[in-house]
Amino acid sequence: MNTALTTSLDATSLPTSLQGKRGLILGLADAHSIALGCAQAAHSAGARLTLTCLNEKAQVAVAPLAASVGAQLMVCNVEAEGALESTVQQAATQMGGLDFVIHSIAWAPLAELHGRVVDTSAAGFQRAMEVSCHSFARLARCCEPLMTQGGSLITMSYLGSQQVVPNYGLMGPVKAALESLVRYLAMELGPRNIRVHAVSPGPIATRAASGLEDFEALMEDARARSPLGRLVTLAEIGALAAFLASPAAAGMTGQTLFVDAGHHAAH
Repeated sequence: MNTALTTSLDATSLPTSLQGKRGLILGLADAHSIALGCAQAAHSAGARLTLTCLNEKAQVAVAPLAASVGAQLMVCNVEAEGALESTVQQAATQMGGLDFVIHSIAWAPLAELHGRVVDTSAAGFQRAMEVSCHSFARLARCCEPLMTQGGSLITMSYLGSQQVVPNYGLMGPVKAALESLVRYLAMELGPRNIRVHAVSPGPIATRAASGLEDFEALMEDARARSPLGRLVTLAEIGALAAFLASPAAAGMTGQTLFVDAGHHAAH
């Protein structure tokens, strides 16, 4: 055995730990949110957290969920002028800095989502891109000067970015753009030791997913064809995000990582 390598690995505490780390997680909608799975995993790993939700109505509903992970809760609608920038600054001020940020936000107009991509309107396509993709670039721009010791930026994608998935429609091209954005941000922010990733979960029954047509059939197909013969859980998605935010993933950046019971390999 290579003694030098063993000593090095022991010294870096490879098991996921976010002790003393400060994280901002955007996109808490309800108890089925991927954002909550990420928050629970990060909290268990020792992180201090700030969570965001869309509006005041949602804030009332999800306040107990934020409290369950000891997190502050803020309202942030990324389409509102200056809201994202203000949220990031407030979170960093309240926690004394930022070490990782998880972007779990996606939206497209329902009419556009249910129609053909070729028929999408310019306005609908632009809004879907702004909320689901460009908001991550804006988020990175806000975080860059605050992550003085480096950090991690993580967003959420889906297999429909790389392969045609029935009824995923407009979100396929939008998520493809998001994954490309991850690679460019990784190159640009790497010199500041800021790592950037996309997590690509298998289908899971979130509020956002409920807008897709025949989503139950999509989940059944994933369950039937995945090598593990099942769907993934919020806890498993959260565990991957927590790992990517931790020092254990210090040598990784610019990737889209699947957590989908292997479904992407069998699609």
